[in-house]
Amino acid sequence: MFPLFKENIRIAFFSIKSQLLRTILTVMIIAIGITALVGILSAVAALENTISSDFASMGANTFNLQRYESQIRVNGGGRNGREKINPILGYREVKEFKDKYEFPQTNISISFTGTSSAEVKYENEKTDPEVTVLGINENYVSNSGLEVEKGRDLNFFDVENNNNVAILGADFKDGLFKNLDPIGKTISIRGAKFRVVGVLESKGSTFGNRQDLRVLIPIQIARSMFTAPDINYNISVKVDDKQLLEGAQDEAIITFRNIRGLSPIEENNFGITRSDDLINRIFSITKYLNIAAWVISIITIFGSSIALMNIMLVSVSERTREIGVRKALGAKKNTIATQFFMETLIIGQIGGLFGIIFGILIGFAVSSAAGFDFTTPWMAMIWATAITIVVAVLAGSYPAAKAAKQDPIESLRYE
Repeated sequence: MFPLFKENIRIAFFSIKSQLLRTILTVMIIAIGITALVGILSAVAALENTISSDFASMGANTFNLQRYESQIRVNGGGRNGREKINPILGYREVKEFKDKYEFPQTNISISFTGTSSAEVKYENEKTDPEVTVLGINENYVSNSGLEVEKGRDLNFFDVENNNNVAILGADFKDGLFKNLDPIGKTISIRGAKFRVVGVLESKGSTFGNRQDLRVLIPIQIARSMFTAPDINYNISVKVDDKQLLEGAQDEAIITFRNIRGLSPIEENNFGITRSDDLINRIFSITKYLNIAAWVISIITIFGSSIALMNIMLVSVSERTREIGVRKALGAKKNTIATQFFMETLIIGQIGGLFGIIFGILIGFAVSSAAGFDFTTPWMAMIWATAITIVVAVLAGSYPAAKAAKQDPIESLRYE
């Protein structure tokens, strides 16, 4: 049995070589479909991995009060709807919320972005004017899922006493403080001096946002330095026990509605989001990319199936006399069918292999360019392999059956 199987494989490869151009074209068509599938699925998986790692660090037990939900809702107005403009979260409101919110086992973080174009100086060295400076309270680091790699976090006394201390992002270690220990050093931002007390672990960059190039300082000092009108503050609430999250969220809504003086019939004029809600919303978008990948690949693979069946039917016609000779020498129908089916399977798998390789390379290139966390798309590779086998079965069955049914006498007469 095995020698016969081995002989069929040898004959299949010989036949493929004898029709090299047609085989290459068919392999390319199959490879394009598999490349589209694996490439898009790889890029989408990398996007999902990046989003998951970014938001998962915040924890599923954290929610934020902010100016808007994930998108601006449209408010009435007949045919011409108008955007609902929510008021900013001012300092008086966020401070009042922190004082009045009394839900148990919660930590409240208040923060705002002072600038995204600061220049940080140390002695005779300075950064480019692209550093983000945030004013924070003592709970910001833990609520945001950040970790202090070296030194310490800001504490209650730093914030209450307006101490001139700062925490730096990870990029400063290899930039401004190259070959130096930043802890204890004094930096200057807009003429104000700060003693470095901590350095954050690296968070990398997402969508061009450099999260490691930022400075965290006490919120009151930041307010005295950055006095632009209409500064929007952020509130983050972290619940120690996840079971209490819903209750904590409801209490936060009630508290902030009271601060804003909203009547029971008025809608919220602020947004509330949870990190896992954001992940679910983004994943609901990425699923459409997955569907698009399948649609594109199925259309292309359907075309490649037709092309593969066509090349095998042509091969059967061209080798009619060979089939007659083999049958005259005692070859059974199953042996003839297996030979042609093996050719189809080999061509399909070669196309699938090239498609997987090209798809992974494209997915890796897209992920690298966008700064996504690329992982080997094993599931996409498994699907691609299974699809090429199905394509080979569908495309090779009829030509193999046709070859097996050839009459040996008529085949020998074929010119």
